[in-house]
Amino acid sequence: MRRFATALFCLVAFALASTANAQTVSIVTTPTGSFTNSAGTAMAKVISDKTKVHAIVQAQGQSGMYAVEAGTAEFGMGNAFDTAFFVTGTGEYQGHGPQKNLRQVAAVLPYRVAMFVRKDSPIKTLADLKGKRISAGFSSQKTIGRIIAAHLANAGLTYDDVEKVLAPNVKRAADDFTAGKTDALFFALGSAAVKRAAATVGGLRVLPIDDSPKAIERMEEVLPGAYVANVKPRPGLDGISAPTNVVAFDMALFTNAKVSDDVVYTVTKTLYENKAALAVIFKPFNFFLPKHMSVVVKGVPFHPGALKFYKEAGIAPK
Repeated sequence: MRRFATALFCLVAFALASTANAQTVSIVTTPTGSFTNSAGTAMAKVISDKTKVHAIVQAQGQSGMYAVEAGTAEFGMGNAFDTAFFVTGTGEYQGHGPQKNLRQVAAVLPYRVAMFVRKDSPIKTLADLKGKRISAGFSSQKTIGRIIAAHLANAGLTYDDVEKVLAPNVKRAADDFTAGKTDALFFALGSAAVKRAAATVGGLRVLPIDDSPKAIERMEEVLPGAYVANVKPRPGLDGISAPTNVVAFDMALFTNAKVSDDVVYTVTKTLYENKAALAVIFKPFNFFLPKHMSVVVKGVPFHPGALKFYKEAGIAPK
């Protein structure tokens, strides 16, 4: 009994020591079911499984940049252009002034986004959205309104050409679409919310973007850094029945300048080396390009911990 008690004590002590040595970090994402939340959940599990860093996801209705800038969260995820606007005090953040604490870690995934309609909808093109009911406002996620505006600009339209239905965030906009309050749904391809919407309304169809030079120029004026991605049909990808051009831009992983170099180095290295494990949890990670992680987001400095790994891996940003 004494030997058993001693062994049990040692086991408990070891477990407590291991927990004490593991550092817990949070990754802030957009609401549950969103593309960013699904990607963040996959990253948190792989980081926790592969390292001594324990990562947890915090889903919230507004951008994670505020929490990371304030130091109440270690990591956050968002699109590259919005991160650049936030740090430089431009775009939706005009007049807020530069933010000095945010640091870039990686370009993690390409966002491939689209305007969806019901499979049996008479709406066939983005131009057909003129006069239709479209989600707008996005007081908690202003970047979503900008991306929708870029889709409209691609077709030569603006928000003045549609009937605006106010929604605070992308989750509410999805709920409004499935409830029949709007005629089109904006979301990232492959998101859980898209799958739920497709199951609810009997199928979805993506409205392709115009890839002519003038249409792309109009789109880029609203959404700097956006590009065209041609997406082919595959099982589980709702709304795509033929090769379709959609809007794409990079998802950024960022951190606070005060997060330790060792933690950021570990997170960066783990993501770089574990594409397969990430893709098992969230299939869009099949499109993850580790060598693309160090792409520069204009105006956002890299964290030293991330730079250290990129130099070792031979992909240091120029």
